[in-house]
Amino acid sequence: MVSQHQSKDSDSKKNGSKELGMVTPQEKSSMKMKFASSSAETEPTSTTTISDDSKSGRGMSTMPRVVKRKLQKLRPIVEYNKRGKGIGQAHSEMQSYIGVLARSRVPLVDMKWAQIPKDIKEQIWEAVDIAFVVGQGGKNSVLASAAKKWNDFKSTLTRHYILPYTNDRERLSQPPETYKFIEKIREKLEYNHRLSRKGYAGLEDQLEETMPGVEIDRSTLWKRARQDKHGNIPDPKVAEKAKLIDELQKQVSEGKVSVSGSNDVLTMALGPEHPGRVRGVGAGISPRQYFNLPKPQRMSFDDRLKDSLRVLLQEENKKMEAKAREEALRMEARTKQLVEAEREHFLSQLSQLIPNFDPSMLKPRISQSPKNPMSDKASCSGGDVRSLHFEDDTAKNGKHQEEKVIEVVDYSNMEAPSSLKTLCRYVETTLVPQDRTLHFTIDKEVFGLERDTFVLPEDITQFAGMEEIGATVVAVYMRYLHDLLKQANMCIMVGFIDPATVSANSETIADKSRLVAARL
Repeated sequence: MVSQHQSKDSDSKKNGSKELGMVTPQEKSSMKMKFASSSAETEPTSTTTISDDSKSGRGMSTMPRVVKRKLQKLRPIVEYNKRGKGIGQAHSEMQSYIGVLARSRVPLVDMKWAQIPKDIKEQIWEAVDIAFVVGQGGKNSVLASAAKKWNDFKSTLTRHYILPYTNDRERLSQPPETYKFIEKIREKLEYNHRLSRKGYAGLEDQLEETMPGVEIDRSTLWKRARQDKHGNIPDPKVAEKAKLIDELQKQVSEGKVSVSGSNDVLTMALGPEHPGRVRGVGAGISPRQYFNLPKPQRMSFDDRLKDSLRVLLQEENKKMEAKAREEALRMEARTKQLVEAEREHFLSQLSQLIPNFDPSMLKPRISQSPKNPMSDKASCSGGDVRSLHFEDDTAKNGKHQEEKVIEVVDYSNMEAPSSLKTLCRYVETTLVPQDRTLHFTIDKEVFGLERDTFVLPEDITQFAGMEEIGATVVAVYMRYLHDLLKQANMCIMVGFIDPATVSANSETIADKSRLVAARL
């Protein structure tokens, strides 16, 4: 707010200046920065004086070197420390330039920063982005800095140009209730620092140059921020706390005191801080951001992203492996159940084919037989065994001659269906002497893939002799069952899987599980 009397004086002074050909500092700044201020009429110029005895200040900052670099299309790079705080000359100039923009481009008639139009905020950001190379996510920090500087500027104008010229001078002896919070805040500031504009980030950057490779704790920053240029601490309260910090740092280095997370040396010396704040590092640093960072150096965003992806991939691989093992065990158990069911069904079929057949007598014999029998001996229950001599194929070529003894059976007394007796005689009289095998073609609709199967004489004799049978006999029997189901139009209700693909000597458990799952 500006009084009417002051506005008239300001207008008259402006008109007088224009008549004399003079340019106020604000107008001069606007001409150099190539933009017009929307609040120029409400801002006091440097020609306004409070009294005849007042001293002239340093004047308004216009940052002409920044404007010159913009015209030359030179953009200094703003550097940041490991905690994301701006450091260096470029950062200082950027903060000054943000103050110039906040004073010259933002109207003073608005009460709050939130009421400022978005296009004005966007203009401030674009002007800063053209003049400086700001890091990723810098727009929010730039606008936050502009908001603070704009509020500070309004406060300065109110203190210097409004409050001293109010009509009721008697009320000035007692400050208004609105401004009592300023004195309350000052009373709470027990340990004032002496950093001026460089802040904790600039101090840390300065110490890192003088002490390379040394980890700078925030307690050291807090203590150094309150020393004068000679290294002394004028305030006795601060000096007492600095002495306590030195003692605690010594005890930590000797291993007498341990620090962990936020319970570090500075917290031990000053006591717990207000939640959400971190002392000794400057504004804008949260406890999570400070205490969770790696100590040697801050990892880049790409490195942290790669580490996060690596951890996620490892966890996902572990989950997939555990799921695959669980699925394999489940499918293996399911396969055992299916095999047991097929065995029981096979035994029941044998009971129907062979009169007076007791399945209970077959189970112990099967369990005692080897897993993969490779015997040349073939015997049939109820028959007399006699020897049959024949020559090996290599003997016909004049090579090594070796006699094989094949035990065959007299099937006349065998208690079995006539078809089984006929098959056994065919093996004895035709397959064994001629060293032949039985060839079967299993259609694709049985196992999902067409395949040729060869039944050896040993397979038939083992089947007839109630010995443990191989996967080939089981596959042929499944083909027979499929034919029966096909005749009854029941194929859609039953599915078969090739026993050779899930046998003990086939693929891994995972592969067998996938095959079973595919067939199911």
